[in-house]
Amino acid sequence: MFTIMDDGIPLQAELDLPEKAEGKKIPVVVLLHGFTGYKEEPHLLAVSRALTETGAAVLRADLYGHGKSGGQFRKHTLFKWISNAMALVDYAAKLDFASDLYLCGHSQGGLTAMLTAAMESDRIRGVIALSPACMIPADARKGSLLGLRFDPEHVPDYLAWSDRKLDGSYIRVAQSIQVEEAEDRYAGPVLIVHGDQDNAVPVKCSMEAAQRYRNCRLKVISGDDHCYAFHLDQVTAAVKEWAFRYLPGTEEGKK
Repeated sequence: MFTIMDDGIPLQAELDLPEKAEGKKIPVVVLLHGFTGYKEEPHLLAVSRALTETGAAVLRADLYGHGKSGGQFRKHTLFKWISNAMALVDYAAKLDFASDLYLCGHSQGGLTAMLTAAMESDRIRGVIALSPACMIPADARKGSLLGLRFDPEHVPDYLAWSDRKLDGSYIRVAQSIQVEEAEDRYAGPVLIVHGDQDNAVPVKCSMEAAQRYRNCRLKVISGDDHCYAFHLDQVTAAVKEWAFRYLPGTEEGKK
């Protein structure tokens, strides 16, 4: 484990390398967890293993206010996470073995990956979005966030669940984001994976996103939930298939 700094905030990170990577230029995938998540979640570790098996390196990190990184959970926003993602991309780009750069994220991390890719389209060769929470900005404009209702015209100081609070700044930031613009802007290859029994993020969100992207494959996992508790093997298979096609250095990527 090591630390990557972003505007004074320490981000705890880990780098997963493929076998026989020494002396080779290889693609690097920046992997982002979701809301209340952390970099060692089982589904993230499984996806990281799948990617390293294709020959890529994977940079995993706890984002602002989560896991072992700095910042308070209640003060995190999508803007801060986008800044974190850009700092991780900067770090990955300076690795002496790095060739092409990719973003992968789950849930809110998937949304962050999509938004960051549009901003870094000159550097990010492809995106993998796992159960991406694309609905957060639109829901915030309607007065809804993760099951809680509020007046969108009079944003509360904070929202509270049983054991957590989230400042109103999260809502204000989310309301300002136009996900569709990011989807329209990004022209690189995209993989979206989503379980059709996801109760946290409706699969319809990914279906709509896949229609907007210019080069997108949508893999719907039948009978699976938000974190792939039932068919994680199908998720990793979809990730590997996509990686073999789009990551240079893999057997398919060389063609």
